[in-house]
Amino acid sequence: MIILGLVLLLIGLLASISILTTIGAILLVVGLVLNLVPIGGTRRRVY
Repeated sequence: MIILGLVLLLIGLLASISILTTIGAILLVVGLVLNLVPIGGTRRRVY
């Protein structure tokens, strides 16, 4: 998702298409957030 966002962002900037730039930036941010935030049961349980 990060790579797709980066590609769309670059294509949007080079071709000056604003909708591709916006979608690329959104996908890049969402991909980075999902990469940094642990999803699922990653808490360690100590018994």
